[in-house]
Amino acid sequence: MPIGGQPAPRRAGLGLAARLASSPRFHAICARIPGLKHIARAEGRALFSIVSGFAQSQALLALVELRVLHSLAEGPATSDALARRSDLAAERMCILLQAGAAMRLLHHRRGQWHLSSRGAAFLTVPGLEAMVRHHGAFYRDLADPVALLRGDAPTALAQFWPYVFGAGGATDPAVTALYSGLMADSQGLVATDTLGLVDFRGIRHLMDVGGGTGAFLRAVGAAHPHLDMTLFDLPAVVAGARGLGPRVTVQGGSFRDDPLPQGPDAISLVRVLYDHADSTVLALLSKIYASLPPGGRLIVSEPMSGGARPDPATDVYFALYTLAMQTGRTRSAAEIAEMLRNAGFSQISVRPGFRPFVTSVVVATKG
Repeated sequence: MPIGGQPAPRRAGLGLAARLASSPRFHAICARIPGLKHIARAEGRALFSIVSGFAQSQALLALVELRVLHSLAEGPATSDALARRSDLAAERMCILLQAGAAMRLLHHRRGQWHLSSRGAAFLTVPGLEAMVRHHGAFYRDLADPVALLRGDAPTALAQFWPYVFGAGGATDPAVTALYSGLMADSQGLVATDTLGLVDFRGIRHLMDVGGGTGAFLRAVGAAHPHLDMTLFDLPAVVAGARGLGPRVTVQGGSFRDDPLPQGPDAISLVRVLYDHADSTVLALLSKIYASLPPGGRLIVSEPMSGGARPDPATDVYFALYTLAMQTGRTRSAAEIAEMLRNAGFSQISVRPGFRPFVTSVVVATKG
């Protein structure tokens, strides 16, 4: 039956729950039954949260760009004071503050705005602010999601990440610096979670391939000062490595075209595989397998698809992000494990992260 001028959805082939959910009559009944009201309302709120998610992310970007959260971290302030600091009309600042309060990043009390615990966490968690500032290119690529999925046009992210396109990829020093800064900020949290998932006992020498400016090795070295370590990445990237200590050897090179340094009995790939196509990943895993001694370990740490149980963070955000990069894709732990088996690894262990949007881990051993 038409509802509001729109045809009722076809329900043939739907399961019982989906058929009920697509029935306006069922929704009307739920709205009248006290025990079912909250279910219907919660589902409605969840659906609208999906629909309006883009507006929330843009409001967050405005809060960051105008440094509203930073101002409130220094102490409570009135709407007028925040408007003056941001060079924004007072009534428009009120709109932004209300949005921030709705996202529970701040709250209003006794005529002043205060930073909430969630807002304080946003400013404190490494990488979040850098990620939001970096999203301009990603937003442009998402403006036409169908074109993105069809691969009809170049993307802004593909131009932002030129280092992925081969051995000499990192050519623009400004782009290299932006990439390295973003990775260093975000990898602090990745390193913390990885260290909580991996047992480094028995490892003598760890090499981090594609390790940027060494954020991961810096964290590993602080937790395990006995380890010798090697940082391996493109020369233009490792040139920015600082403060790694005497036990770290820094070597520039391309894992695509150059041989891997010999000697490590463990190799880590932290947020590397999802940057690259399957053919590149398979070649890299085979190269790593050949370079490791018997019993050597490979540690893969990155956000992973939920696979059979799709994850809202990794199967939406990271899957679309890697699609826009046009070079890699977000894989499930099962897919990565299968690639490792094909490269010759055994004793493969999947260790889901307690924050999948930060990282999960797969560890494998050379037999």
